[in-house]
Amino acid sequence: MSRPLSDPHIGRPSLKLLFDLFPVILFFAAYKVKGILVATAVAIAASIAQVGWMYFVKKKVEPAALIGLAIIVLFGGATLISRNETFIKWKPTALYLIFALILAVAQLGFRRNLMKSLMGAQLTLPEKVWGRLNWAWAAFFAALAGLNLYVASTFATATWVNFKLFGIMGLLVAFIVGQSFALAPYLKQQEQQPAQPKV
Repeated sequence: MSRPLSDPHIGRPSLKLLFDLFPVILFFAAYKVKGILVATAVAIAASIAQVGWMYFVKKKVEPAALIGLAIIVLFGGATLISRNETFIKWKPTALYLIFALILAVAQLGFRRNLMKSLMGAQLTLPEKVWGRLNWAWAAFFAALAGLNLYVASTFATATWVNFKLFGIMGLLVAFIVGQSFALAPYLKQQEQQPAQPKV
């Protein structure tokens, strides 16, 4: 799941984004040099190192990072053992589908809006807007899961590798920008509200 891009242990948002993309970038580079099996092994090692670094520095690991690590180890390990690239190509679909289900089940089954839990400290929104935001992210993750499955099963592996880095990242950035425009009126309302006097 997308995590806030501000982290005191990492610094500027651009560095945080680079940190989040670390395993994907190494996977892409390793594939171009050594092929899918080496790239898969590199991605697993990079994900383990990433989570280890998070725990070493922050003394805790975000649930989304743990889910991502479990999925890459499971599907990447299956690819290495079977020498079948299909499993690693399914990995993004499994990951995004899990994220979509977590958001949906938390909302429907437990009446808990996870997007509000993640972003409530930075944003003040009406409850109905939080609800729409939560379902928008759930739908987006579900769409990414389906799109990755389509690309993985329809196009050559080289095309899928490019899509994994550039396509998914481009869609994610576009979606976040779209959400920013959708939430802009509420942010302006907050800025126009007079500051409450301190007691």
